[in-house]
Amino acid sequence: MFQRCLEEHQSVLNQLDSLEADTSRAATILAQVVSDGKTILLAGNGGSASDAQHIAGEFVGRFLMERKGASAIALGASDASLTSIANDYGFEQVFSRQVEAYRHHAGALIAYSTSGNSPNILAAAQSARELGIKVIGMTGSSGGTLKALTDVCLCVPSNHTPRIQEIHSILGHILCEIVEPNLE
Repeated sequence: MFQRCLEEHQSVLNQLDSLEADTSRAATILAQVVSDGKTILLAGNGGSASDAQHIAGEFVGRFLMERKGASAIALGASDASLTSIANDYGFEQVFSRQVEAYRHHAGALIAYSTSGNSPNILAAAQSARELGIKVIGMTGSSGGTLKALTDVCLCVPSNHTPRIQEIHSILGHILCEIVEPNLE
C-alpha cells in the first residue's frame, strides 16, 4: 500500500509540467491583486478548506521571505459566518455570500474543489465572476463545471482525491514562491 501511494503520487508529479503555463498565469493574477492592494479570497470544503487556510496564512504571514503581509482570507475559517449563512441561506451559499460581502476589497478568489463540482464553490465562483473578481480554480483532472467559471484553472491530472489535494498543496506553495517577491 505504501509503495502504491508513493507511485501514484510520483505519477501525478511527473505530469505537472502540463500546468506550468496556467500556474504562471495564476501567479500573474495574484501578483497583480497584491500589487493593487486587494484581497485574495480562498474557499474549499473539507481538506480543501484546510488547503485554503494554509495558503491564506502563507500570504498573510510569510512564506520564505521577510516582507509585508498580503491581504488573504480563507472563507471557511469563520465558524460563525459559515453557520449563520448556512442556517439562513443554505450551505450552497456559505462562500458566495462572503464573496459578495468582500466584493469591494477582493481581487481574486482561489476556489478549491477536487471534483470541480461542489455546489457552494460553483456559487462562489459565479458570484466572483459577476462582481469582476478574478477566479483561479484548483481542481482534479477534468476541472468539472468550475473550469468554465475560472480565469485560469489548475486541473491536477488525477481523479484520486488524496493525490489531487497533495498536488494542490504543492501548487499553492509554488504560487506563494512566485508571488512573494512582489510583496517587498
